[in-house]
Amino acid sequence: MTRPDRPRNPTRPGPVAAAAKRAGDVVVAGTVLLVASPVLAGVALAVALRLGRPVLFRQSRPGRGGELFTLVKFRTMHDVDPRAGRTTDADRLTRLGRVLRASSLDELPSLVGVLRGDLSLVGPRPLLPAYLSLYDAKQARRHDVRPGLTGLAQVAGRNALSWEERLRLDVEYVDRASLRLDLRILVRTVGTVLRRTGVTDAGDVSCAPFRGTRPAPATDAPGAAA
Repeated sequence: MTRPDRPRNPTRPGPVAAAAKRAGDVVVAGTVLLVASPVLAGVALAVALRLGRPVLFRQSRPGRGGELFTLVKFRTMHDVDPRAGRTTDADRLTRLGRVLRASSLDELPSLVGVLRGDLSLVGPRPLLPAYLSLYDAKQARRHDVRPGLTGLAQVAGRNALSWEERLRLDVEYVDRASLRLDLRILVRTVGTVLRRTGVTDAGDVSCAPFRGTRPAPATDAPGAAA
């Protein structure tokens, strides 16, 4: 019997489509890593010269089923250093880091995670473990699939969207998942990256932290004064 908060999706990819998606992830990720190896080496050198070591940023993120994995990206920030005035993300983000984030070049090392099976090319973006307890039952369904380097929310506005809209689009992707949708998202991702839209939201270098979804205010009766 289907759970009420997990509606059956007749368009959910079957075993063959899931295998094809995984094969596509491996082929594309491996090809991009090979072709972009000079770019990877150049970015690594630039990060080492501007920020020092380590060149890579590693952080635990929840994947499919909420299981933790290590996300790897190029570093874009200095370490916290109150004596140097580097206490906030805005203070710590470097000029090189802004370029890497805007162009998504900082994400290139994450393709290794795609090869390992921690990530997919397309899926809900992997967020922080601290958010797991803040999702409502519907939002938690974003973890029914592998997280992705890009997704429906990323091509719809990235960090410029509200958290409620982003999480709604993540669940919509889970319900509509198909190879055709993945291809459309990948094509739209190219345009999003080239236009550099939605990299930040107002007042933050990336996005404000998720605090949980606020319940709608209750009213005593229909038509009650606001």
